[in-house]
Amino acid sequence: MAARKADIRMIVGLGNPGANYHSTRHNAGFWLVNELASENACQLRQETRFHGDVGKLHLTAKDLHLLKPGTFMNRSGQSVAALASYFKISPEQILVAHDELDLEPGIIRLKKSGGHGGHNGLRDIINHIGKDFLRLRIGIGHPGHRNQVVNYVLKAPCRDDQKKIDDAIAQALGIMPVLLSGEFEKAMQQLHTQ
Repeated sequence: MAARKADIRMIVGLGNPGANYHSTRHNAGFWLVNELASENACQLRQETRFHGDVGKLHLTAKDLHLLKPGTFMNRSGQSVAALASYFKISPEQILVAHDELDLEPGIIRLKKSGGHGGHNGLRDIINHIGKDFLRLRIGIGHPGHRNQVVNYVLKAPCRDDQKKIDDAIAQALGIMPVLLSGEFEKAMQQLHTQ
């Protein structure tokens, strides 16, 4: 049986809006979308009807919508559902980039569907559109105890960790053409062996 082609039409970066959160670990998804937009001279602009900042690229011979929800992390699904519904994008065509406690800084992984793993942004998206979207998990490390998680994700990483996260995002952007051309397994293999 042939591997399923990934027809990605929308990339969502998760984070919290506002200057207070800009440099926090929880905004790793925002960082990825910002870099992707910057590399392709795409301007993200606030769109009230989509509850966030949106942009549109033309990559690998198709249109690709970028989204940074402006609803705060635990209401991300409202924004994702609004944009997906308007452009008739199915959950399987959505890639969500988010911070991942279970991966060390510098590690980045692709994943097909699944649960929320305690991530409030993913939880809300699943509540709105189901679990069948793709995920780009950006490692931020774990503070060591679950009682420290909230404080940890809402603080900026140290300089060394920030560099590792930035390098991982650069790796993800490097495999983006392969991923967007529909070769999910090939993109996963390239990313996971770097």
